[in-house]
Amino acid sequence: MFPIYDVIVVGAGHAGCEAAAAAANMGSRVLLVTMNLQTIAQMSCNPAMGGIAKGQIVREIDALGGYSGIVTDQSMIQFRMLNRSKGPAMWSPRAQSDRMLFSTKWREMLENTPNLDFYQDMVHGLKVKDGRVNGVITGMGNEIRAKSVVLTNGTFLNGVIHVGEKRFGGGRMAERSVDGITEQLVSLGFESDRLKTGTPPRIDGRSLDYSKMDEQKGDEEITGFSYMEFDRIKPQQQRSCWIAYTNDVVHDTLKTGFDRSPMFTGRIEGTGPRYCPSIEDKINRFADRDRHQLFVEPEGWNTVEIYLNGFSTSLPEDVQYQALTKIPGFENVKMFRPGYAIEYDYFPPHQLHYSLETKLLGGLFFAGQINGTTGYEEAACQGLMAGMNAHNHANEKEPLVLKRSEAYIGVLIDDLITKGTDEPYRMFTSRAEFRTLLRQDNADLRLTEIGYRVGLAKEDRYQQVVAKKENVAAIIKKFSEISVEPDDMNELFAAVGSSAMQQKQKIAQLVLRPGIGVKQMIEHTAVLKNEFENYTDLELEQAEIQMKYDVYIEKEKEMVVRMAQMEDLEIPVTFDFDRVQSIGTEAKEKLKKIQPRTLGQASRISGINPSDVQILMVYMGR
Repeated sequence: MFPIYDVIVVGAGHAGCEAAAAAANMGSRVLLVTMNLQTIAQMSCNPAMGGIAKGQIVREIDALGGYSGIVTDQSMIQFRMLNRSKGPAMWSPRAQSDRMLFSTKWREMLENTPNLDFYQDMVHGLKVKDGRVNGVITGMGNEIRAKSVVLTNGTFLNGVIHVGEKRFGGGRMAERSVDGITEQLVSLGFESDRLKTGTPPRIDGRSLDYSKMDEQKGDEEITGFSYMEFDRIKPQQQRSCWIAYTNDVVHDTLKTGFDRSPMFTGRIEGTGPRYCPSIEDKINRFADRDRHQLFVEPEGWNTVEIYLNGFSTSLPEDVQYQALTKIPGFENVKMFRPGYAIEYDYFPPHQLHYSLETKLLGGLFFAGQINGTTGYEEAACQGLMAGMNAHNHANEKEPLVLKRSEAYIGVLIDDLITKGTDEPYRMFTSRAEFRTLLRQDNADLRLTEIGYRVGLAKEDRYQQVVAKKENVAAIIKKFSEISVEPDDMNELFAAVGSSAMQQKQKIAQLVLRPGIGVKQMIEHTAVLKNEFENYTDLELEQAEIQMKYDVYIEKEKEMVVRMAQMEDLEIPVTFDFDRVQSIGTEAKEKLKKIQPRTLGQASRISGINPSDVQILMVYMGR
């Protein structure tokens, strides 16, 4: 019934969809196995993509040839570029999506992907022989063979849902959990643990009084996530989100249920996300705060359902409802479903190679929450890399590994493997030491050539980047050559509070002035308008960023070169850390556990000191 596949992907969430699409687009014969074909790419939590650092990840996925950026652009109902008041390294795109349209678009794209088959069933175990995975075993008793397997099980591995004192198995509300996989992997020598996450109640938007909330509109300019050109929604078509606030009465009402909260009574074993805590956790941890911000987010174009971002909870249903009615604007609220917490199995990621292949079983790849991450974007980028490397493994090619200096994706995977995580990992710009280089605006310039070289990014995408590079270079060259007179610019400078020009100057010098933009100067002067009319706004913006931040960019490039010297110093696979007598016991244990492949990787392991690295260098020299 089934052929032998190159790659089998288990699970069709964000990680699974990207993994299946990547492997198939690179030429592998792929099977995507999911428990329910109607929930492909379901947005289990909030209906949004991107945000701080997460938006950069989505743009990187798109630049490499993945689908998340395209699907988001085709299903968005609102777009915002966050942190515009800060430098471009901090700009982060975020989109509110239509939940159902997002899933529909993902399925359409997958069904139009050559080499990709679908099968609805639950995977209970793996086929293993001679230390390698060669297929999966399904709940229907099917044994399906493959050269590589990618596990993207999300929150389904032995998932348990908590609502107050109620406790029942499930991977998502109304969907059953998966057993068998964790038990088999543990029996084979894998280490597993438990994490938890939560979700807020879903609300009937018709029951809310928006006049008591603050409106949050979308941007007047929609950049989107994908670098490819296609029609997106117009700014005036966007749906607004709204901001509401809790108060002391809300907090006191929530506290009445603390004695029945699974979090406070100890019924939840797993650790929750530090940066996305439940509302009861926020009240407990920030007792001095008299209110907390809530984001009232529509779930789509044609639904009244509302996602109440910031109100994740596992308190009893009656307490949730009573507390909601105390929020201004929610006095007559109707609840579609209560919030809940879910705990699930994950496998600490030090058990992975940088390719996301497991160290214990050849041909087995992990991606998404199974590795301890939280968030659609973190899952999707892991799925993309696991899918690409599962294809490479099946075709006996070298794995693709992105460096920390090349992508946020590289930072994420390096963090997981070298530092590990005992709580759901979330990406932030502060995690990237080279964030001036890893901006959302230049992901295509950084990564599309890599995606094209390995066979994922298509020719049209690559040629678009080649043209963009040439045009940006031409703009910078023109700015360094063209001069303007004081009369051309002083009116503009006076309007923005910048000092007047006293003599003729090159435009490249004027770009460095604070508060002055390239587009402003071009639109203000007829000469410049004619000179630059054939360039796109994004090309002009890219040139401006490169000119304004040239000094900082060059400094980070120098840091990258210095770091590369450490990364080039490989630690032999046979190296015996036990014979290094001069380093401490804790450091030795961590080195043996993680088995770093380079001195650079060893230096980033938590608990490893610079002196330990120097000692390792001496021993390697011997």
